[in-house]
Amino acid sequence: MDSGIDWLLLVGGGIVVGIIAAAPIGPANIICIRRTLSYGQLNGFLAGLGAAIGDGVFAVVAGFGVKWVFDAVQEMGAPLQLASAAILMFYGARVFIYATPPEMLRNPDGSMQTGSVGNLAGGFAATFALTITNPATMVGFATMFGAFREVVDYHVSSFATFIMVLSAFAGSVLWWFVVTAVTSYWHQSIEQGTLKRMNQASGAFIFLTGATLLVYSVWQRVFG
Repeated sequence: MDSGIDWLLLVGGGIVVGIIAAAPIGPANIICIRRTLSYGQLNGFLAGLGAAIGDGVFAVVAGFGVKWVFDAVQEMGAPLQLASAAILMFYGARVFIYATPPEMLRNPDGSMQTGSVGNLAGGFAATFALTITNPATMVGFATMFGAFREVVDYHVSSFATFIMVLSAFAGSVLWWFVVTAVTSYWHQSIEQGTLKRMNQASGAFIFLTGATLLVYSVWQRVFG
């Protein structure tokens, strides 16, 4: 790890790993996009930051090989799946049933509301909880870090591992910034009625994702 190109590969690879971990379209992305459409980029970005910090926690565990944490999460796979399913179903149902009328999301001057402090914290907490209760995220980081070690030899250096983990977190944060920036720009062309229907559709998607995960978890426990 003496040459500049190796460090460049390390940082660049870490960023790519973080983006790959965050990019798959799932509940966290839907929540982030919905909040950006409803309340603006800051609200959506903070929701994405919750997922990024969850990714960061698992990146630390995978990168530094914290075996007891890895084993504990693996053993608690079923309960974590049930918890994740419950969170998804509750959040999805709430979004669908209490879809805020589009006109209520506007200030008198027509600009978007950013949401209260509680609203901002709620989005952050929801995506963090969804990420941290998904053991597959940790397995994914472990797999990607393992593969990257074949390209850049950093396993002997704790500092290099720290840089890799930090770069992965930065990649995840970068993803959420880009998603919210693009969504916020696109929002300008969306009509009020369409926004409400999109909120309801996102709520239904999140709820059905949770229901599917619940059925899968129960099936595994009974017949697995």
